[in-house]
Amino acid sequence: MSAGTAIRARAAEPIRLLDEDGRIVETDENAEHHALAAQLSTDDRLAMHREMVATRAFDIEAGNLQRQGKLGLWVPSLGQEGGQVGAAWATRPQDTIFPSYREHLIALHRGVEMLQILDIFRGARHGGWDPLETQGMRIYSLVIGTHALHATGYAMGVRLDGRCGTGDAEADEAVVAFYGDGAASQGDASEGLVFAASYEAPVVFFVQNNKWAISVPSSRQSRFPLHERARGFGLDAAWVDGNDPLASFAVTRRMLDAARQGRPGYVEADTYRMGAHTTSDDPTRYRDDAEVEAWRRRDPIERMAAHLRELGVDDAALAAIGEEATEAAADVRRRMLAAGGPASDDIFDHVYSEPHPLMVEQKRALGEFEASFGDER
Repeated sequence: MSAGTAIRARAAEPIRLLDEDGRIVETDENAEHHALAAQLSTDDRLAMHREMVATRAFDIEAGNLQRQGKLGLWVPSLGQEGGQVGAAWATRPQDTIFPSYREHLIALHRGVEMLQILDIFRGARHGGWDPLETQGMRIYSLVIGTHALHATGYAMGVRLDGRCGTGDAEADEAVVAFYGDGAASQGDASEGLVFAASYEAPVVFFVQNNKWAISVPSSRQSRFPLHERARGFGLDAAWVDGNDPLASFAVTRRMLDAARQGRPGYVEADTYRMGAHTTSDDPTRYRDDAEVEAWRRRDPIERMAAHLRELGVDDAALAAIGEEATEAAADVRRRMLAAGGPASDDIFDHVYSEPHPLMVEQKRALGEFEASFGDER
């Protein structure tokens, strides 16, 4: 393990490998990251685009289901697919992911099924999936910022168990915690940085600065850039264009491989939340249309599509991806509407590993209450 963290110079603008029109950005400063992005073949980049398009189609369908009363809540990730797909592809199979509640693309990339995500928001499951069956994808955390500590503690365990630090990037484990700019204001997030730096834990904090913590702009949450704040804790930090999948991949891959050697990192992805915070939110009350439109022109899906055209991918192939995504979203809608709900007393069965008298009593009371409705339920 390294005895310290290399701190890079303050950046004037986010690291960017593709401009808004999908053209390669060549500068001396980003040569290292272009070299890393070169690990992605054209087929890889096409697959990344497919994941972004599929996630957005799913996302829109889930929002429609909530509006039709089929989900209790939905948390959209519209506009944030670029940073997520880059980070997802930057991880290695042995890595462990701690998400918040907006990382739908990350979850799908690691093997979670669309219906498993919907089951959380329709109240059909406690967690949603088994992390051991989804390439280390931990369940969503709806409590803001707490999983920054979970990720750090787990990463400390990885180091203590000797599962990192060998110099073999294909075997050493690293950990990624995903959260937003609002969560960065939570005490838990800062405590995670303290312990990560102090114990040289193999963890990277990937912060999606989507500019709004519900109705509070990120500029009001911090007078100082978030990635610069992380440097104060002793972490290597980078500011990346979060709508640029290639930059997100390259920076996160570099950070993760450094973390495997005891140099924890922090990535601030500069992006934008195109939709509402959740379906309980009305963003028109606190932001104007001009701001939204300006960011719409930086759509990560359109940027990647333009880049693929530059690489020789034709419009027919891109259209086929769109059709495939539409059908997948329609299919998950059909399956969710056909899926039954869980027995209401299931909520008591997995709270404790052993029977607990309070849970037994609550389960009995709920059963009696529901039985009182007879066949009219």
